Amino acid sequence: MSALAGEMAAAPEPLDEDDVFRLAADVAADGDGEGAVELGRDLDHLLRAGLSDDTLDTLWQAVTGGCGLPAATGADTRDQLSRLAKRYPGPPETGTPAPERETTSRADVIAEVRAWAADPASGTDEPGTALPAALPAALTAIADHAGEDLAVRLLIRVLKTRRVLVSKERFDRLADFGGRFGHPGPLLYDELSVAWPPIDPARRDGEGDFGLSRLTSWFSWEWPEPTALDRLRVAVAADDATQAPGSVAAFVLVDVLRLEESPLSDDTLATLWHEATGRAHDPGRGGSGAREWLATIAGECRARLAEAAPDFRLVTPRVDQEHRDAVLREVRESATVTGDGPAAALKEVVTRVDPDLGYRLLLRLLATRAAPLTEEAYERHVVLCRHFRLGAEHVSEAVELLLHR
Repeated sequence: MSALAGEMAAAPEPLDEDDVFRLAADVAADGDGEGAVELGRDLDHLLRAGLSDDTLDTLWQAVTGGCGLPAATGADTRDQLSRLAKRYPGPPETGTPAPERETTSRADVIAEVRAWAADPASGTDEPGTALPAALPAALTAIADHAGEDLAVRLLIRVLKTRRVLVSKERFDRLADFGGRFGHPGPLLYDELSVAWPPIDPARRDGEGDFGLSRLTSWFSWEWPEPTALDRLRVAVAADDATQAPGSVAAFVLVDVLRLEESPLSDDTLATLWHEATGRAHDPGRGGSGAREWLATIAGECRARLAEAAPDFRLVTPRVDQEHRDAVLREVRESATVTGDGPAAALKEVVTRVDPDLGYRLLLRLLATRAAPLTEEAYERHVVLCRHFRLGAEHVSEAVELLLHR
């Protein structure tokens, strides 16, 4: 239903009843008919949530941007939704609202709704975008009687429709709900206005790999772009939806500059790149050396940042030496898998450049070789992952999968 509300809010012309039914049919056809099931379920839950006519009207006007049926049709919001529900029936009605359910998610959703109610105008980008006064009560009733999943989706739709500028903290909480309820990413971030904080390469708030180790994964298989440079441009612009635009380029730039300005030889740099891509890409094939390739990467990162984050000024994070010996141990322990040459190159990164980068590149090499880990090695890696604040997705892909091979 949140998808239908979004279609109605985006309509360029006033809608009549036939328009609403046509948009509903488009939503219902999504996913080979799965959209019809979801639409019917949402309509049924909403109509049985025990909302008064005025509250239901306030909610529907908020999520559709005031694009309900024209007054000339004589249909109020409940009539309109009831007619849609006849076309897309949900589960059989019981005649009474569902009882309140006490769940952790329900309590968290209601707390989030109340947070918006307590500070409704916070973060809005223009006057008049504050949430309607009756909306929190409506969303709370939906969370109580219809489901916290629907309440969250309708809250997100209101934020998009009313162009509310959402803080990063609130965005993260909404993203957490999305993870709990299995929402696809675009349900949250498409069209949502987020007040991104300045990019800070020292801040580790992403879930996946980052920096040069992430970039090498983009070259570990055949790519559709005609050249490696084209592939590079796509990769450094592929920002995660949960981070500020330009974040990928900033993290890559930090790693690349450290390597480019290091005393490591061109052969060592070439070995690192070639091995981290699973031996799928050799920068020397294009007639340039490894340092020239790093300079090319740095240039594309700066171009991306100039476009996506023009106020960004690079402040290189300090090198963390605390776990250097622990990383060196893992490099030595893995030498039989990575090979002596790559292990020697990794050792140079750890000792002469950055243990954090060396560790992430080690994980890349282990992943390209699908090397299984013992329970003991796994526990040591978990300690290192926590120390370097690697995201949950990075850990699961780089370490946990290797444990179960």
